[in-house]
Amino acid sequence: MAAAGPMALGRAAARGRRAHTRGVLTRAAPPRPRGPLPRTPWTTRGPPPEELARRVERRPVREQVELDTVTYAGRQHFVPGLARPRFPPWERGWHDPRHWRGPRYEEMPLYNERSCFVYQQRVRMLEGVRQAQWLTKTKLVEGLPPPVLSIVHDPAQQLEEQEERVKRAISHARFWDTTEVAPMREHYCPVLFEDLIHLCRSMTPKYPSLSKRILARNYRVAATWERESILLQVRGLNGILMNSMAPIPPVASKEEVLATEEHVLETFYPISPTIDLQEVNVYKELNETGFRDGYPYPHPHTLFFLESHNHRPKRFRPEQLRAKMLMFAFGNALAKAKALYGNDPKVLEQPIVVQSIGTDGQLFQFMVFQLNTTDLVSGDGIKNLVWIDSDQNLYEKAQCLPEVKKRVVVKPAGIYGFQPDTFKKFLALYLHGAV
Repeated sequence: MAAAGPMALGRAAARGRRAHTRGVLTRAAPPRPRGPLPRTPWTTRGPPPEELARRVERRPVREQVELDTVTYAGRQHFVPGLARPRFPPWERGWHDPRHWRGPRYEEMPLYNERSCFVYQQRVRMLEGVRQAQWLTKTKLVEGLPPPVLSIVHDPAQQLEEQEERVKRAISHARFWDTTEVAPMREHYCPVLFEDLIHLCRSMTPKYPSLSKRILARNYRVAATWERESILLQVRGLNGILMNSMAPIPPVASKEEVLATEEHVLETFYPISPTIDLQEVNVYKELNETGFRDGYPYPHPHTLFFLESHNHRPKRFRPEQLRAKMLMFAFGNALAKAKALYGNDPKVLEQPIVVQSIGTDGQLFQFMVFQLNTTDLVSGDGIKNLVWIDSDQNLYEKAQCLPEVKKRVVVKPAGIYGFQPDTFKKFLALYLHGAV
């Protein structure tokens, strides 16, 4: 028999050891603490740091060569992996309005380093009336002022068959002036407004001064002021303005105006008072009423805001609408005050009163604003005053189609929940200053 080789003897010895330890229970030895591994020679890990530092010092400095960007300009088509070429602007030699590019803001002549925060007709204030109060330095009084309430409660200042005529105006807007079963809000809201204004004009034979008024549409107002180192501006299109030849007399007495010095304006920290306002750097500090000098109806009387959009998300919520009414009433009053008394901040000897009415064709908001001062930088001193009567329904529902159940008319078509006091307030604001 041939002798076994060394590899066969090694495998036999290993099998013998496994067979010897198969029935014996062994215990693993604890791991030995390992120290740092010995350093490998240079051929494997490189030289030590000291030798590398010496080599770097002896190495000559090489100048870094800038590489040119390789683009696909010469190919005249897109090539993956190559950079996009940039060409100088092409000068056509003639003005093409379709490809006209305006100058940068910094190059415009009206550019200013100081930012201006602008309130325009589509701004929705986050904090509503509270934010508008702080911006305009105004104290809020709930309800309508006594001169207006005296007109509301006076039966002599009402129309003949007033309730029936108002109901006919609502029916005309909601049922009759349309070929549709249920007209859209953007249709019946302006129609209702025109009908209510027509009813108010019918008082002209009794009060001839009502004929010295006019409605202005699509005019632009601009008023600029400073509030605690913040430059603010109200400008642009707003509601329908009714102008008059004579101003509205002050609503609050001098004692009530002086009592506003103790009022502390409400803050809403940490929210910034300029949140939602448009920040611009290209502007001009303007104070314009929107009408030329010599206009026969120079005094603002009442602003009308019609929120008649069909989609609810695009309409102003009542709180936002009241803030909009306050901001534009203040803007018209401030522009008129600066036209009369100059741009210097001062307490007005004759306060300026501007009214405002907002509606969506069903819900009405009433406001009377009195501008007492143009010194608006500090929160101390005399404040302006505003009276607000909010969320007044003219009617609760206009049933365009009868409600039928089991072939029986349960609820006929018509106007439901009519509230005559709402039109009384509408008429009182119209007559204010003429009665």
